[in-house]
Amino acid sequence: MAVVEQAHGEDSEIAGAGQLHYRLRQQSVLAAFGIEALRARDLDPMLRRATELCAEGMRSRFCKFLEYRADQDTLLVRTGVGWAAGVVGSTEMRTDLGSPAGFALQTGQGVISNDLEGEERFCTPRFMAEHGIRRAINVLVEASGRCYGVLEVDSPDEGRFEEADLAFMQGFANLIGVAIERQEAERRLAEAVEHQQLLTREASHRVKNSLALVSAMLNLQKQEDDDPRVLRMLNDAQARIAAIAQTHDQLWRGDRLGVVSLDDLACGIAEQLSQQAKNHRIMCDIEAIEMNADIAIPIGLMLTELLTNAIKYAYGEEGGTIHVGLHAAEGRIVLAVRDSGRGLPADFDMKAASRHSLGMRMIASLARQLRGDIRFEDAAPGTCATLTMPDPRD
Repeated sequence: MAVVEQAHGEDSEIAGAGQLHYRLRQQSVLAAFGIEALRARDLDPMLRRATELCAEGMRSRFCKFLEYRADQDTLLVRTGVGWAAGVVGSTEMRTDLGSPAGFALQTGQGVISNDLEGEERFCTPRFMAEHGIRRAINVLVEASGRCYGVLEVDSPDEGRFEEADLAFMQGFANLIGVAIERQEAERRLAEAVEHQQLLTREASHRVKNSLALVSAMLNLQKQEDDDPRVLRMLNDAQARIAAIAQTHDQLWRGDRLGVVSLDDLACGIAEQLSQQAKNHRIMCDIEAIEMNADIAIPIGLMLTELLTNAIKYAYGEEGGTIHVGLHAAEGRIVLAVRDSGRGLPADFDMKAASRHSLGMRMIASLARQLRGDIRFEDAAPGTCATLTMPDPRD
């Protein structure tokens, strides 16, 4: 229930068509603020706009939002319109029942005082008296179940605030409270997402470091064994581990969580393999395609297998140039690895090769995983291996 202090001897009620226009204008202002409050992302500009529109709707030059500071038990003039320099941001008011704003805060009731000079219950704060304020109307702003502050419109003019004005003000207060709750919820959600992203990046970093440790152990094992077949198998395993590590390295360093840029990934794999095959030159033409990690890892492994095959069989120890292309067009992604070496054996058959080669079995398995088609063709000279797969972004 609102507390209304009537002014004696005054009768400024807006009558007839004028009153109707006044109330309709208030509803229009309230609706406009409702849209802005629901869109607002920053609190201070929203509160500033609230005081501007509230003053406009009440036909007053003065409005302020008083933020309740529980640790100091004061009301701070956080923002407002009409006040002299130095009031907003620094002026504090008491929270006891001796002022209209304190009464609204303590009781939760709206307060109308149409004659501050003749008030017996309230004392006018000095800064308001210095501005010649004669009447005031206050409503409580609540957010998340707590008192957040008080919205107050003041006027130096003669007249009366009415119960309908209080309803208009309470509408503003309710919208401010909802907007504050939404912004606080969004802030908590953003903090939770940021924390989750931090944990995920840390996990990817640790996976990458663990894979690097495994790769180092394989490197030590290679130094203990001089069997060419064993060395070849260890090199292949090391390359596959490095491809997965490269993806996780991109994951924890990238700007977008869970997303890998294929140009960085593919070029990183090509650079690592070229360091192991000093006589080979790997040329990359890779489109900057951003891909989910679940797709990027098998693509990286596929590229590793195709490049390893080309390094092993295309040229021999003398080495040569290998071209890597990766592009997206018309809903498809095409990965091509081409050399100018010896070419395919005359009796090459991929199904037969898969029965005898782990690398070929992995290539066939990865192609199925990516829902793609893998082809080995004569490049005259050399060989071109092409993976064509649906673009998962489509």
